[in-house]
Amino acid sequence: MQILTTIADTRHWRRSIAVNTPRATLGIVPTMGALHEGHISLIRAARAGNDVVAATIFVNPLQFGPNEDLSTYPRTFEADCALLEREGVDVLFAPSPEDMYPNGAETYVNVPNIGSRLDGASRPGHFRGVATVVTKLFNILQPHRAYFGQKDAAQVAVLHAMVRDLNIDIDLIVGPTARDADGLALSSRNRYLSASEREQALALPRALQCVARAVANGNHSAPLLREALQQHLKQAEGLRLDYADLVDPNTLQPVEIAGTGTLIAVAAYVGSTRLIDNAVIPVPAEAHP
Repeated sequence: MQILTTIADTRHWRRSIAVNTPRATLGIVPTMGALHEGHISLIRAARAGNDVVAATIFVNPLQFGPNEDLSTYPRTFEADCALLEREGVDVLFAPSPEDMYPNGAETYVNVPNIGSRLDGASRPGHFRGVATVVTKLFNILQPHRAYFGQKDAAQVAVLHAMVRDLNIDIDLIVGPTARDADGLALSSRNRYLSASEREQALALPRALQCVARAVANGNHSAPLLREALQQHLKQAEGLRLDYADLVDPNTLQPVEIAGTGTLIAVAAYVGSTRLIDNAVIPVPAEAHP
């Protein structure tokens, strides 16, 4: 596996692929590192669907607010490299913030309406940072396909809108949320949790499952389901609710009728750790906690 740390070297590599194997397809998996099995499932999907696979590791400062965990975000670069090499990744692009955002850079990509909902409402500017860095990665690597996880459903909605609106010629592939055996969605931030906090965090997937069961039993009133979801999480020990909603998965707007395709999305703090989770109705059996 090649490790490339500059935009110039990465563009040179990409041009060599285009010249030497012009029909080769490139799939990329953008990450911030601290890799887990959720990332690996995306790597494997990219490996199965493309001739060449690249991963990126970049802890993007633009998507962190002033009081968020940029400085303490887990960084496990050597372990990540070993894992990516084991999975057959061809190239890892791991740039510096100075290369990605040189002095004087003032251009941003913003999806203002969708990007202001759910996590965008809780973390102002977050999705502007995501859209900007992902656009830059797409421009640098020129992939045919990019792979993201369903756990970041709001991010997926923002990126789909961005790709559509900017006519970016790429397929976004969304992989299912990877979960531990107890049902907790895999996240790089899970390593912040103590044993007791991890147990408290299980209220998130349980709440999703509770709503999914209610819909399966014939309750399609989103206002009633939304209230029940919020009450379930507000009463859960150790949780501080950020949001809990039933929304359209493409616009992230609240819905009135819950049914097939409705996104149940939640975010809460467990201790000082902010966790997100979601499920799309109907919830797949393998996602049940």
